[in-house]
Amino acid sequence: MTDLPVAVVKVFTDQDGHFGNPLGIVAGHLVPPSGRQALAAHLGYSETVYVDDASTGAVRIYTATGEMPFAGHPTVGVAWWLRSQGHAVPSLQTPAGEIPVTFEGDLVSVQADTSWGSDWDWTELATPADVIAANPAAYPAGHTYLWSWQDKAAGILRSRAFAPAMGVPEDEATGSAATQLTALLGRDLHIIQGLGSHLHTTHLPPSHATVGGRVVWAE
Repeated sequence: MTDLPVAVVKVFTDQDGHFGNPLGIVAGHLVPPSGRQALAAHLGYSETVYVDDASTGAVRIYTATGEMPFAGHPTVGVAWWLRSQGHAVPSLQTPAGEIPVTFEGDLVSVQADTSWGSDWDWTELATPADVIAANPAAYPAGHTYLWSWQDKAAGILRSRAFAPAMGVPEDEATGSAATQLTALLGRDLHIIQGLGSHLHTTHLPPSHATVGGRVVWAE
């Protein structure tokens, strides 16, 4: 497994290319479906994407515990990677459905149904400092999303996400959760998550949202 070529990018970085959530990208023909979850667990990223057809944007997404029909950071990351390889596809094909892709400046965004993704326990805290001080060990099960307004008028909030149910004690940047929170709050958001990743969302009622950010090669 370790001899397979794996491209690694960081998704939702800040303006200087710092932070972001690492993503593994693997050519689908190299790994049969029966071996994809095991490789994702071995690589250790929150998700690994398998590209089954670069020309059409056909991809599959796996965590350490199984396949996901849709996830935000993998689709944003693989859309950027496909363009870097000469395949600037207008949409991705996933088990959840077709995912429109847009490129604007240095931001890559995907559009998704806000009902897709994991079910989160949403917990608003009083201050961003409370979010930053939270101990992941206090959230040993399920999916917990902590957030607090940093600048409510500007739509900027601070967040952290704990997903031990997927084998991820803390997720640095969670795109599908960002779309769900956008729908929950009913407005566009600028989310600063984890150590300092940046996610930008657009509310598209009644049932969709975009999530986007910057992507760079992992060092």
